[in-house]
Amino acid sequence: MTTQQLILYTCGYLIALVAVIYFTRATARRVLGAMAGGAAAGLFGVGAIALCESLGWWWVPYASTPSFLALFYLGASISLMPIYPVTWRLARRFGWRGLAVFTGIVTLIGAPRDYFIAAMFPKWMVFAPGVAPILADSATYAGIVIVGHAVMRLVAGPARADRLARLSR
Repeated sequence: MTTQQLILYTCGYLIALVAVIYFTRATARRVLGAMAGGAAAGLFGVGAIALCESLGWWWVPYASTPSFLALFYLGASISLMPIYPVTWRLARRFGWRGLAVFTGIVTLIGAPRDYFIAAMFPKWMVFAPGVAPILADSATYAGIVIVGHAVMRLVAGPARADRLARLSR
């Protein structure tokens, strides 16, 4: 992936974040929570990439300069931020079950999505053969949702305590 492509995709995810903030009616506290969740999940994701590269499960070719690595982390963080206002709303409406279903769906869809992208753009990511890369990719997606939502909850408080939360009957 080139620097220009990375900047372009990061800008696209920034636009998606603004749209998600608007449609979920996120408060400033939730936006800060989503940003903190994206930063933590981005660190988790970059760590998972590094770990799985060292295990030989996949390879993400990129320039290993400090500026590109910082941009890569920033792009990963921004691309994850739109997830957390959505998980907030799901947790507010459906509780932990809604969050568990969302995490399961993301876990199931994540690896096929990455394999599809890797097939279309082999210069962006290459997977090793076998089931281990698939399981690692799926586990990474689950971890991204769980870590990011947990950090968002730490910053913005529990979803059920939100002023827009439905009251139990």
